[in-house]
Amino acid sequence: MSYTALYRKYRPNVFSGVVGQDPIVKTLKNQMKTGRVSHAYLFCGTRGTGKTSTAKIFARAINCLHPTAEGEPCNQCRLCQEILAGRSVNVMEIDAASNNSVDNIREIREEVKYPPTEGVYKVYIIDEVHMLSNSAFNALLKTLEEPPAHVVFILATTDPQKVPPTILSRCQRFDFRRITAEDIAHTLMRYLAEEGLSATEDAVRYVAQLADGSLRDSLSILDQCLAFYSGEEVTLEKVQDVVGAVDQTVFFDMVDALKEKDAARAMALTEEMLLAGRDVKQFVTDLLVHLRNLLVTATVSEATRILDLSAEHIQRLRQQAAALSAAELTYWMERFSALQSDIRYAAKERILLEVEILRLCSDWADTDLTALAARLAMLERKVSEGVSISAAQVAMTQEASVGQKEKPKRKPPALSEEKEKLRQEWQAFCSRIADPVLRSKLSNVEIGFKEDDAVYLVCPYGALADMLQKYLDTIAAELEQAYGKSFTLQTIEKAAYESWREANYGSIEADGAGDDSEWTSIMSEYFPEAEMEP
Repeated sequence: MSYTALYRKYRPNVFSGVVGQDPIVKTLKNQMKTGRVSHAYLFCGTRGTGKTSTAKIFARAINCLHPTAEGEPCNQCRLCQEILAGRSVNVMEIDAASNNSVDNIREIREEVKYPPTEGVYKVYIIDEVHMLSNSAFNALLKTLEEPPAHVVFILATTDPQKVPPTILSRCQRFDFRRITAEDIAHTLMRYLAEEGLSATEDAVRYVAQLADGSLRDSLSILDQCLAFYSGEEVTLEKVQDVVGAVDQTVFFDMVDALKEKDAARAMALTEEMLLAGRDVKQFVTDLLVHLRNLLVTATVSEATRILDLSAEHIQRLRQQAAALSAAELTYWMERFSALQSDIRYAAKERILLEVEILRLCSDWADTDLTALAARLAMLERKVSEGVSISAAQVAMTQEASVGQKEKPKRKPPALSEEKEKLRQEWQAFCSRIADPVLRSKLSNVEIGFKEDDAVYLVCPYGALADMLQKYLDTIAAELEQAYGKSFTLQTIEKAAYESWREANYGSIEADGAGDDSEWTSIMSEYFPEAEMEP
C-alpha cells in the first residue's frame, strides 16, 4: 500500500479534531444542532489553519443521517461515507485558482436549481475564492443574494481583501487564526505516539515554531525529518540539519559580535555557518526571530507570556538583552529585514550577508536617524559600563547627525513592464472608455505608484476620488480586457500622493536639480572652459 503523507492521514474528520479554532467550531456546531444553517459562509485565514477541513466536516454534518447530539457527523452512514470518499454529487469542491472564469460560475448557477438527490443540502466548497475574475464574482453575486433553500456555499480564501464587498456582505465570515506553537506541538506529539515514532520535546517545539501557525506545514516538516532519519529519534539538531538552520548559540554569539562591533568574530561565525552547509536565507530569518525575542525581552516586563520558549532560553535572552538597547535592536532588525528582501533575488547570497555584517560593525556606513539613535545608545551603554569614549567617536556621531539632514532621498524603484506601459498609455486608455460619464471623470486623473502592487488613481480633489470608488471594478475590468492583466486600483487625492512622494523620494524638482548638477559636473571635466547653463 502506498504511503500517505501525515498531513493527509491526520486531516480531521470531526469538529473535535480541528485544532485551535474553538470559537468557529462551537458556532458551526450550534448552527447545525439548532437548524440555523446559513446559505453562505466565508472562511478566511492563512494556510494550514483548517479552513477546507472544517468546510468538509460541516458539509457532512448538515447532511448526516445520524448526527451526534454534539453536532458532529457520524461518519458511518451512507451519505457520510460517500462524502468522505469524494463520490457524493451533493458536495462539490471547486478550486477557484483553476476554475476562475465566468463560464465555471454559470455552470454552478445552472446546477443549483436542482435539489439534492440525497440528503438535505447541496454544498459548494469554493477554495481560494479570491482567484475568481471580476466577471465571475459578478455572476456569483446573484446566486449568493437569492439562493435556493437547499444550497449552501462555503467560500475559503487566504486573501479576503481581494473578495469584493458585495460578496463579503452576503456571507457569514469566520476568521481562522494562526494556531499557537503550543497547540501544534501537543498535536504533533499525539500523532507521533499514534505512529509509534519518537522525537524530543525541543525538536517538536522547534518544528512548531517553524510552521508559523500552520499545522499542515508542521506536519510536512516533521514528515520530512522522519523520512530522513528513518527509525531514529528526531532531535533538535536533526531538524535543524534537515531545514538548513543553525544552533541557537550562533545567534547569541553573532549578536555579541555586532554589539562589540567585532567584524572578525562576526565573519568567522558566518564562515562556520556556511561551511556547515546551512542556508543563508534561513539563517537571516532565524536571526530576525532572535532579535525580535531580544527586543520583546528588553521592552516587555512579562515576556514569558509572549515568547513560547523554554525557561533556560528566556533566561539567556534576558542576560543578553540587559546589555543592549531597544534602539540598537530596532536598527539591526530594520537592516536584516531589508537584507531578507534583497537576498531573495541575489545570485550570491553570501556576499550580501557579509557586506551587511561589515556595515553593522562599522561606524561610517549609515547616517540615518535610526542608525544615529542606535549609535548614541551604544555610546551611552559604554559610558554606563565604564568604558572610555574618545572625542573622535563623539565628533563622528555629531558630524553624521549634521550630515543626515542633507542626505538625499532614495530613488523610486523601477516600474514593472506592465506598469510602465500603463503609465505611458494611460491617457489613450481613458479616451477609449465607452461610458462618457466615466471618461469625463478620468480626463483629469493621473496614475501613480507606490511600493506596493496597487495602481493609484491620482485625483486633483478629494470629491473626485470618492466618486471614482464605485467605478473601480469597471475600470479594473477595462484594464484587464485591454492589457490581459488584472490591476489592483486605489484612489488618492493629488496633494496626499505628492506629500507621500516627497517624504519618501523628495520632490520632482529636487530630483531634477540633482540630475542637472551631476550632468554639469561630468561635462565640466571634459569641457573645463565651457559655461554650463543651469
